[in-house]
Amino acid sequence: MENKEYKSFYKIVGGGEGSRCNYPARLDAYGCGCQHNCKYCYAKSLLDFRKLWDNKHPSIANIDKIKRKIENLSSYNPLRLGGMSDCFMPMEKIYKVTYETIKALNEKGIGYLIVTKSNLVADDDYIGIMDKKLAHIQVSITSTDDDISLSYEKASVPSERITAIEKLAKLGFDVQVRLSPYIPQYIDMNIINAIKCDKILVEFLRANSWIKKWFTDVDYSEYTVKDGGYQHLPLERKIELMKKITNFSQITVCEDVPSHYDYWKENVNYNKEDCCNLRIQDKEK
Repeated sequence: MENKEYKSFYKIVGGGEGSRCNYPARLDAYGCGCQHNCKYCYAKSLLDFRKLWDNKHPSIANIDKIKRKIENLSSYNPLRLGGMSDCFMPMEKIYKVTYETIKALNEKGIGYLIVTKSNLVADDDYIGIMDKKLAHIQVSITSTDDDISLSYEKASVPSERITAIEKLAKLGFDVQVRLSPYIPQYIDMNIINAIKCDKILVEFLRANSWIKKWFTDVDYSEYTVKDGGYQHLPLERKIELMKKITNFSQITVCEDVPSHYDYWKENVNYNKEDCCNLRIQDKEK
């Protein structure tokens, strides 16, 4: 089967998420599916029932169209790479759309926030092109057990992601552990707290009927808060879990529930004005 062109590669997120996020502009090098095919994926839950999700043959954005879009962008806020799919999924090794996108963003001087579950982001080829003044990298960890992670996501195993995080941090990149989604039963916090990185961002699991159907190993009895079409853990339970994170100098929480968002902003987040806590540096525009 031939991969189709992904035409909706650029979007600005609206609604509650857009109003809370400093970086609502998203660019996906690949779409309508993701090879990682995570069972908890909100994008999959939004697209699967519309028959738009194909994890075996995701669509591929046209790099020439991406470059034209970047050339016409006037915003210098970081652009998120990887919103509805992972921009470093295995097919990136073949098509290099993310690689070429990063080079185009460098030329334009536009920052980029990479969110990924792949250790490919720390490959020497990408380290060689990423600009430390423009690149912001969040590598997601959902389990500390390599075998367990493969039962619900087909991404790089956690040990490889941790190695990637530590390599990027040692080289001076703005990198964060992204504990996302934070699923307590899969996390050995001793392993998380031992990661050699100053920054961690936490995003708790949110569940809808589709995610609960696919991701059956989680006990959802505690997910009693309903907001935005999803079920969430109560704030008190989240606070209890956050106390287990001890060895990071900068902690922040990405949150969907408005009242919970306000709590983290005032009481936990390292940067109250930016829940992504990006290291934005001055640069010529």
